[in-house]
Amino acid sequence: MNWSAYDLNLLVVFDALMRERSVTRAGARIGLSQPAMSHALARLRYMLKDDLFVRTPTGMAPTLRAEELALPIRQALEAIERAFEAPGFDPALAVREFAVALDNRAALALAAPLVGELAGAPGIKLRIRPSGTLDIAGLLDRGELDLAVVGDARRAAGERFGSRRLFDDAFVLVMRADHPARDEGPSLAWVAGLPHLDISSSGDDVRFLDDALTAHGLARRVVLSAPYLSAPALLTQSDMVAVVGQRVAAEFARVHPVAIRPLPHLPADRSVSAQAVMIWHRRSDGVPAHRWLRDLVVGVANRI
Repeated sequence: MNWSAYDLNLLVVFDALMRERSVTRAGARIGLSQPAMSHALARLRYMLKDDLFVRTPTGMAPTLRAEELALPIRQALEAIERAFEAPGFDPALAVREFAVALDNRAALALAAPLVGELAGAPGIKLRIRPSGTLDIAGLLDRGELDLAVVGDARRAAGERFGSRRLFDDAFVLVMRADHPARDEGPSLAWVAGLPHLDISSSGDDVRFLDDALTAHGLARRVVLSAPYLSAPALLTQSDMVAVVGQRVAAEFARVHPVAIRPLPHLPADRSVSAQAVMIWHRRSDGVPAHRWLRDLVVGVANRI
């Protein structure tokens, strides 16, 4: 293909359409009107000899050819952006958006202080996405995420990804502040005798506790499963208790009348704490803006 005969700005249009799956939203993303976007899409189709995007009830669906082109075009555009990026990064002057995925634990512990840190960077916008059902590796590959904070580094495994553990969060027991059993325990029998709320959206692996109970002929009595969003209200209005990370418990206690109790002493093992791991694509290792974002997240995690 003789590239000198084509407008390479069309690749920006293609990338925006891949990200937004909507002509209108893609136009808003790159500052083009809907007629201009439609004209650019027609030129793209002619240039690449493919429909590229097919209109469906849920948006513009990419063809197989568009899917094949998406990653190399995104990588090429990122390389161009890095080439023209200033050698330093001044967050006070920069105008930029970062896309960050957080799991429920990280959202509760990190989201608010992260936003607070941006007070001195008025042009920086964070777009925070819940990580639960996302293809973290695919989104990082395509540049649709700048980084993710999750509980399991295997969500994006491979040499092309960098990772850093932000904190290990010891598990504790949360109950309403005036719970009748708040001054008892902690013992395995005490834990087994309480009605438990299982927080279904946490992703926390609390099998260590179930295994310890089983070894003593005991078991947790789980009476309800519910997501994080409803957990504080359920705990404060019942005798249920929940096993959560200490930072999550502290966030619950900041706005709700709950008590935090330690779990019974168990043999030391990494599985008795919840992890928070930051993951990013290594192609961003040396990018000043991305390095600033990673340092910001690490600094917030250290402070909390």
